[in-house]
Amino acid sequence: MGYLALLRAPHVTRLLLGTLLGRLPAGMTALVIALALREAGAPYSRIGLATAAYAICAAIGGPVLGRIVDRTGQPRVLLCAAVVAGFGYALLALAPGSAPAAIGGAALAGLAMPPLEPCLRALWPDVVAEEQLDTAYAFDSASQQILYVAGPLAVAALAAVASPVAALWTAAGLGLAGALVVATAAPARRWQAPPREHGAGLLGPLRSPGLVLLLIGLAGAGWTVGAQNVLFIAYAERHPHQLPGGAGLLLALAALAGLLGALAYGAVRWRSSTATRTWAIALAMAVCYLPLLLLPAPGPMAVLAFVSGIGLAPLLAAAFVLVAELAPTGTVTEAFAWLVTLFATGNALGYAVSGALAGNSLTGVAYCSVAGITLGALLLFAARRRLQPVAAPQAVAPVPVSLAG
Repeated sequence: MGYLALLRAPHVTRLLLGTLLGRLPAGMTALVIALALREAGAPYSRIGLATAAYAICAAIGGPVLGRIVDRTGQPRVLLCAAVVAGFGYALLALAPGSAPAAIGGAALAGLAMPPLEPCLRALWPDVVAEEQLDTAYAFDSASQQILYVAGPLAVAALAAVASPVAALWTAAGLGLAGALVVATAAPARRWQAPPREHGAGLLGPLRSPGLVLLLIGLAGAGWTVGAQNVLFIAYAERHPHQLPGGAGLLLALAALAGLLGALAYGAVRWRSSTATRTWAIALAMAVCYLPLLLLPAPGPMAVLAFVSGIGLAPLLAAAFVLVAELAPTGTVTEAFAWLVTLFATGNALGYAVSGALAGNSLTGVAYCSVAGITLGALLLFAARRRLQPVAAPQAVAPVPVSLAG
C-alpha cells in the first residue's frame, strides 16, 4: 500500500516518469557512442577517447550544475542543460567520423547532462510527507535498476531498426523531453534551496566531513559494481554455452535482485536512524558479495549473482536520505550531484582495474569486485558517529518561491 499511496500523491508520477525519460540517455550513451563511431569507421582508440570524454565531463559537470540549481532554481538549469547536451548529441550524429566532432560532442553531452537525479532527490521532501520519504527514495533507487537495463536495450533496438545515429538523435530528444516534463512541474517551478550557510565557500557540501566519508564509502560500492560487470563477462567467456544469455543473465539477475531489494526496503517502517541503516546495509551488501570468491559452476554462480545484487539499491535508498541530512543548508542538490559523480568514478575505476586483471586471473577480478564494497562498508562503520547529523536537516526544506517565467 505504501507504493500505491506514493504514486497517488500529487506530482509524483509525473516527476518519476519525466526523470526516468530524461535519464534514459545516461544508460544509452556509452553504447551508442561506440556503435555510431564504429559504423562511421572510427578506430577503437577514438571510441575510447570519446567515451572517456563523456564520462569525465559528466563527472565534472554534475556538481557544477547542482551548485547552480541550488543558487538559481531548477527549471532554467534543466532546460538549458538539456539543450546544450542535445547539441552535443547532434554533433556526434552529424559527423561521427570526425574526431573533433565525436570527442567534442561527447564531452558536451556529458558536461551538460541535465541534473535530473539530484533535482528529483532534492524535490522529494517538498512533494511527499515525511513518513513517505524512505518509500520515495527506495522507489527512486529501484528505478535505476530498470534504467541501465532499458538504455542498452533501446540502443540495440534502434540500431537494428534504424541506425546508431538515429539512437543519438533519440537520446537528445529524450533528454530534452524529460527535462521539459520535470522543469514545468509545479514542485520544480516553486522549489528553491534556502540560503547557503555562511562560509560555505568553494567546497559547498564537501564542508561536511560526514558527507565526504559517506561519498567515499559509496564510491567503494560503485567500484564493486564496475568490477562485477567485468567479472561476469570474464566468467561467461570461461563457461561458454553453459549460461543461457551469458554475462547478460548474471547482470540481469543482479539487477532484478536490486529492484526487489529496494522495493522491500521501501515497504518497511524503519525505527533505526538513517546512518545506522546505511552502514548496516553496506556491511550486508559486502557479505552478499563474498560468496562470489568461490567462482562455482554456472548454476550456483547464477544464484550468487542474484544474492550479490540484493543490497545495492537499498544502500542507495538509505544513502539518499542520509545525503540530505548531512548536506549543509542550501547545498542539497550539489550534494546529490556529488553522490552521482563519486559513485560513477568508483564504477569506472573498478571497471578499469578489474579489466586489467581479467586476462590473467578470474580470481583476481573476483577479489577486486569484493574489495570495493568491503572497504567502503568498513569505512562507513568506522565513521558511523560522523554520519549522524548534528542538527535537524534544514537542507531538505525548500523555500516555496515561484521560479516560473
